[in-house]
Amino acid sequence: MKSIKYILLLFLTVSCNTTKDTLNTTHNAKAIKVLDTDFSKGRLTLEHKITLEDLEKFHGHLCDGLIQGFLGIQEGLKLLYPSGIIDRTNTRIISNSSPCLTDVAIYITGGRYQYNSFYVDDSIQDAFYILQRKDNNKTVKIKLKKGVKPLEIDELGAKAVKGELSPCDLDKLKNLEDKFSGKLLSSNPKIIFEITEISNFDWKPQLRNDDTKIDILNKNKSKCQ
Repeated sequence: MKSIKYILLLFLTVSCNTTKDTLNTTHNAKAIKVLDTDFSKGRLTLEHKITLEDLEKFHGHLCDGLIQGFLGIQEGLKLLYPSGIIDRTNTRIISNSSPCLTDVAIYITGGRYQYNSFYVDDSIQDAFYILQRKDNNKTVKIKLKKGVKPLEIDELGAKAVKGELSPCDLDKLKNLEDKFSGKLLSSNPKIIFEITEISNFDWKPQLRNDDTKIDILNKNKSKCQ
């Protein structure tokens, strides 16, 4: 929760259009309501609310990728479940290999590879998620609209993965990501994400374990002096 408030406060310092009301209401507004079974062999009656704070604890930190995944999947689920509550026993998802996006996908949908409800595929076209409702096969793809994410984040991120950023440039990247996180949290999702329905989608699970967990590559980098 403190991390979410920090990111929003950072964004507030650079955006005169964001109000204190946004800061005070954003966290509550972002909960996703899901439905699960009520015990190990139980009935589909147990309701939960999943928040960014829950995801932060599961993933390890709050970042722009986690927020992008959370808000994007929320928009996609609205199309699959217009009644508002998400059946996690009836949902499956494909994600690209981003550590942040895959953690969001698994945590929110309950998808797992061994149950044929989750897999990773970097070849999916023009999207970071493909989300499917199993009972009717309704499928949507989720992507950021062009121009939403600053190019410098991806440029510096690619260098960080290669170990080419200095400690101070690493801090610069974090500040850019925090600012982008604030933008995501305070903007109307409809101007951030593009959700497109896919007809006759062919679910083809891929088993892989060779992706690099890029969010830990710089864990021993020294501090900026």
